Amino acid sequence: MRLRACSSALTTAALTVGLTAAATPAGAAEPRPFLDRLHTVSPVASTVPDNGDVNPYGTFTIRESAGDLHRGNVLVSNFNNSNNLQGTGTTLVQITPDGTRTTFATIDPAHLPGPCPGGVGLTTALTVLPGGWVVVGSLPTSDGTAGTAQAGCLLVLDKHGTVRETIAGDGINGPWDMTAVSTGKRSELFVTNVLNGTVAANGAEVDQGTVLRITLCTEGDEPPTRAATTVIGSGFPERTDPAALVVGPTGVGLHDGTLYVADAAHSRITAIPHALTREDSAGIGRVVTSGGSLNAPLGMAITPRGDILTVNGGDGDIVETDRAGRQVAAKQINDEGTPAGAGALFGLALDLDHDAVYFVNDADNALDVLH
Repeated sequence: MRLRACSSALTTAALTVGLTAAATPAGAAEPRPFLDRLHTVSPVASTVPDNGDVNPYGTFTIRESAGDLHRGNVLVSNFNNSNNLQGTGTTLVQITPDGTRTTFATIDPAHLPGPCPGGVGLTTALTVLPGGWVVVGSLPTSDGTAGTAQAGCLLVLDKHGTVRETIAGDGINGPWDMTAVSTGKRSELFVTNVLNGTVAANGAEVDQGTVLRITLCTEGDEPPTRAATTVIGSGFPERTDPAALVVGPTGVGLHDGTLYVADAAHSRITAIPHALTREDSAGIGRVVTSGGSLNAPLGMAITPRGDILTVNGGDGDIVETDRAGRQVAAKQINDEGTPAGAGALFGLALDLDHDAVYFVNDADNALDVLH
């Protein structure tokens, strides 16, 4: 595709998100795990909007107020419609820390400003860029089953919840989760994709999941436009699943230039080095940790010192892994269903003070907080 220049390339020092961990002095005790300070799970609010959408997935804490977006609130995307069909949810809700919910956007698949193969089914891929530009992934189905899943797109909404642009093709194929970093006019999106050969395999595992780095440029009040797409990760295992629709690379988090990826199919976390600058694929990257307390890890967040938080799709636990690969803490934060907590967790995000974790509770269609 044609490349369009915006600002200079991002470097680790230029990041507007991502936190630098302080070194532990020689001989000093290792700091306590982040999760050791958090003991209580409290409900915040229902995520169900007026149209009845359910199955909350994406979770993002808004860092700067812009238009109808308010600093400190949590934005949540819904994957299912009111009939509980996966890949048909069309709403984003905004929730205040004290539990007030408003609908930020209801997206009409029939009136999009550009292509989005298959329509709208909002995934865990959710971020807000400077200027209040919301980017959310769509992995749509026509009937809630994996057999009808199509490539989808990234939807770009303005600060008032209007879809202004779609980003499709050139490697976007079932965008499942995402993180982003911005400086000046330039943003880098890191997007996992889970439909490369998955539907055709009809439940068999295929090693075709990818991670894309998508460079966006913003000019004035116009929506950000794609300047380049680079495959920086590939070969991740993925498969369709009757309960989860699809299982594949999900949560992503960036720290000190390394992108961490939650490999749900093999219960492991991998690391892609030089994620901001590399021009080729690292494959699945280096395996940081596998097994142990990990049980189909899904959503991911990075703590202030660079530890990796993931939530399990298999048992309702949140797990903390340090960058050396040690699983230093695990807590059960959902025990609903059989087995306890299975299928209840997906997206998560730190609050602005970095002393609590917001997470969606798919069992109750709610936003909860661990504090």
